[in-house]
Amino acid sequence: MVMKNAEDVIQTIHELKSIGIGLSIDDFGTGYSSLSYLKRFPIDVLKIDQSFIRHLTTDADDAAIATAVISLAKSLRLKVIAEGVETAEHVTFLRKRRCDQMQGYFFSKPVSTEEFSQLLREGKNLNDLL
Repeated sequence: MVMKNAEDVIQTIHELKSIGIGLSIDDFGTGYSSLSYLKRFPIDVLKIDQSFIRHLTTDADDAAIATAVISLAKSLRLKVIAEGVETAEHVTFLRKRRCDQMQGYFFSKPVSTEEFSQLLREGKNLNDLL
């Protein structure tokens, strides 16, 4: 859908950015995501799909892909988020490669607004998990 009206979408994205809204490409590396998006669309963040994170400490190809996406994002001055982080080994691998943010069950299962508020009140942070 985006590529059918690319010029209109690009204009809309620029308008959103002008009012402070940042945009990301989710599940980068799968489905319809394309390297051409990085050049054509004014995005801020790449989110590495969890399918590349799940086995990155045991599968050399997944490790290479995750490393390449992080490097590519950094080269383009984009932030990078890894989805599906489930182990301390994942965290260590991604930190060494300067991944900006991580999300996944290692940090927390999905929680309700109330549960999230409680986590904030308790002052939970990454250091509590490691």
